[in-house]
Amino acid sequence: MEIPFAESYKIKMVEPIFRSTREQREKWIKQAKFNLFNLKSEQVYIDLLTDSGTGAMSHNQWAALMTGDESYAGSSSYYNLKNVIKEILGFDYFLPTHQGRAAENVLFSVLVKDGNVVPGNSHFDTTKGHIEFRKAKAIDCTIDEAFDTESLHPFKGNIDLEKLEAVYSSFHREEIPMVIVTLTCNTSGGQPVSIENLKAVHHLSKKYGIPVVFDSARFAENAWFIKEREPGYKDKSIREIVAEMFSYADAMTMSSKKDGIVNIGGFMAMNDEKLYKEASVFNIMYEGFNTYGGMAGRDMNALAIGLDEITSGAYLENRIQQVAYLGYQLIGWGIPVQKPIGGHAVFIDAKHFLEHVPKEEYIAQTLAIELYLEAGVRGVEVGTLLADRDPATHKNRYPKLEMLRLAIPRRTYTNNHMDVVAVALKNIWEKRDKIKHGFKISNEAPIMRHFSVELEKVD
Repeated sequence: MEIPFAESYKIKMVEPIFRSTREQREKWIKQAKFNLFNLKSEQVYIDLLTDSGTGAMSHNQWAALMTGDESYAGSSSYYNLKNVIKEILGFDYFLPTHQGRAAENVLFSVLVKDGNVVPGNSHFDTTKGHIEFRKAKAIDCTIDEAFDTESLHPFKGNIDLEKLEAVYSSFHREEIPMVIVTLTCNTSGGQPVSIENLKAVHHLSKKYGIPVVFDSARFAENAWFIKEREPGYKDKSIREIVAEMFSYADAMTMSSKKDGIVNIGGFMAMNDEKLYKEASVFNIMYEGFNTYGGMAGRDMNALAIGLDEITSGAYLENRIQQVAYLGYQLIGWGIPVQKPIGGHAVFIDAKHFLEHVPKEEYIAQTLAIELYLEAGVRGVEVGTLLADRDPATHKNRYPKLEMLRLAIPRRTYTNNHMDVVAVALKNIWEKRDKIKHGFKISNEAPIMRHFSVELEKVD
């Protein structure tokens, strides 16, 4: 008999979690104005709201915290992280920030101007927010297969080159500050981008003189899928694949709270010294001096270890298999999900799950609330609330995909917890025809509303 696969780590410390009653959850979600972001952590049993900053650090990362250099200028922790970024990602210059959206804020303050257009593959919410805040426009150039949840295309994060060239040829060069490639593509279901596509985007962009910027929050998971799915890469190491991936980028931003496996932190990196100096001005204004930015020395130390761990050893195999474990249970019960299963989360196709709920009543949010009420599991809507309103018409944008995302923190939950999530969704699936109405907005912010929106039930 073949020896079964098991985790490449053992548990050293545990944190108790509280299992509430349905009656308690009904009270709490109403008090939260039906916004899962407003729940207190102790009101949640299994928290799949995000995989950002919610993972468990290794013993080596915890040890690295104790040797952090908190010097204001010239911290050794900064240079430690700088060397790791150069070794793994290949960039000569980097600026630390307190998280990924801060890196976007700094970089876009240099590059994005009023009236610009920024093509990419299904821009993430903060990315689009920073673009639209500057009165520019994000243009989605993702391949059409990404919007067919039943399609088994192995790289649904790919950019459609014809769509991209149509953007390039329709605007003046100075109107397009960059193209953004998100690795993996979160909004389309944690879907990877192939090396072939990265290379082609790079080549096309060079033809038009447009910089390529990677949103790299989950770059290592993307590399894993390349190794597993793309011809010619099976025998290459993750480090080798990562090095080739980033050879096709001019700059990058990263929320280190994902594939950096830390609780806080981010950075941007580039090879252009001029861009580095221009970004430094904004980094000092918004984040802090260039050798600490928005990060403590101890957190830079932990991030350096995290980048090393995620690109070596058995970590990625454990990570991807746990996400797939949950996904395949749901597929087995006929529950509609984005296929193939992505890297960091399982995405439930809410449109096909709750077919009786009108799109105006926020289908994915309705499903997210049902899951919380059923078992105390907190997911997050990636649909109409997140898509926000059109800046020109102020009307709701209804995206092609209406998803409930179940983002799994790294090294945090066991497969027993995944079983709870799966059975809870199965229970809702079996009574789905009884769910005919959702919610309406009672209060919302003018941009990135999903974080603070207040809702009320539609009777």
